[in-house]
Amino acid sequence: MATRGLDRQRRRKTITEDGPDPVDVHVGTRLRQRRTLLGMSQEKLAAAFGVSFQQIQKYERGANRVSASRLHQLTRILNVPVGYFFEGMTDVPQNGSAHHPAHDSEMVASRETLELVRAYYRIEDPTVRRRLVDLLRSLGPEAASEH
Repeated sequence: MATRGLDRQRRRKTITEDGPDPVDVHVGTRLRQRRTLLGMSQEKLAAAFGVSFQQIQKYERGANRVSASRLHQLTRILNVPVGYFFEGMTDVPQNGSAHHPAHDSEMVASRETLELVRAYYRIEDPTVRRRLVDLLRSLGPEAASEH
């Protein structure tokens, strides 16, 4: 019986049994965020990257791991440094579960949020942008506690 427990500890992780690695999921989330922020479709990214759009979907879900050379290629296509893909991720403990920052990465990655950010940066006047931020803060439930 002791051997059986040892075998379980030594077995290789699999997506089927263990799910995707948290680091791969984080990298995929950051990939999706940047692609969406640029207004780029999965098909367009796939064409530039030399893979199918289904492969891009797998990368974005963390189901497939992005190799170092492919990650480097993505940095050129998406115009970001390599570190971009790891921003917001703290150390991964030995048990393999990732710790994410206090913000909800799913909320940040939502299409609505990214569309809002794109629209914000299309506003050329910095005074108007500042007023928009002030307006949005005033509409939130925590506005009273911030001032």
